[in-house]
Amino acid sequence: MLQNEKQRKFDLITLGRACIDLNAVEYNRPMEETLTFSKYVGGSPANIAIGAAKLGLQVGFIGKVPADQHGRFIRHSMKKSGVDVSNMIDDTEGRKAGLAFTEIKSPEECSILMYRENVADLYLRPEEVEEKYIAAASALLVSGTALAASPSREAVFKAISYARDNDTKVIFELDYRGYTWKSPQETSIYYSAIAEQADVVIGTRDEFDVLEGKEGGNNEATVSQLFRYRPELVVIKHGVQGSYAYTRDGKVHRGLAYKSKVLKTFGAGDSYAAAFLYALMRGKEIAEALKYASASAAIVVSKHSSSEAMPTVAEIEQLIAEQSQ
Repeated sequence: MLQNEKQRKFDLITLGRACIDLNAVEYNRPMEETLTFSKYVGGSPANIAIGAAKLGLQVGFIGKVPADQHGRFIRHSMKKSGVDVSNMIDDTEGRKAGLAFTEIKSPEECSILMYRENVADLYLRPEEVEEKYIAAASALLVSGTALAASPSREAVFKAISYARDNDTKVIFELDYRGYTWKSPQETSIYYSAIAEQADVVIGTRDEFDVLEGKEGGNNEATVSQLFRYRPELVVIKHGVQGSYAYTRDGKVHRGLAYKSKVLKTFGAGDSYAAAFLYALMRGKEIAEALKYASASAAIVVSKHSSSEAMPTVAEIEQLIAEQSQ
């Protein structure tokens, strides 16, 4: 479904936020007692880009970062990871990078304190999205957070329009962050509009509930509704209970979670998406891609960072082999 059959320059381009993660170095302590943090690139689309590049895909990124020290850190870090940043835009109007402070009290008690006021990534304008860049990719991934405000919202719609015109597949990673949105109703409207235009939709069960504007939804009803529109593949994650991939022809594939010595809970979704897309783009069957995704997530939750902890193919395959029973 996602193989780069036309041999385009990029296997994947991601669009959306790139920000700063400040992860607590001192574990098992509340944030108010934590004095030291380590800095990493953060943001779901940036993390997925880094993870996919580390696995060997040709990856590009579209987004806006501040023209300051943090912006330069993001740009240089992503480039060093193998991501093409030629379409990363500098914000020259004084906006800043989003900041995420993480608290690691225990594997079961992790939280994130976000600073998202007047952030550069939400000011990517439609006219700053280049059609020829998207046309050079086999697939475009957009994240839900980029839909939370204008003009980033319109930039997503423009990017998807370019993708449709150039036969570039569209992947929608729901990436719901409630603090970014004005209301659940607003989220549901824009999530539905993008999901209906996407070829692949990936998210947690809770995120699909947000998309549908209700609580306690079930997978069968979700996929039945989405398959009335464009999607060919819908992936619904259920945490430690595993994940399910549904295809338009009625097939259902289940991926089981792998055992891991969990340090923190964040970062799992981005590593999951990166490895799942890598496997599909390298011609693996959906059931096998789910194994890569789950193994990648298990590795990242055992590490301190999200972006820098993204595993290699060898590490993923080793974990799969070790837990093959």
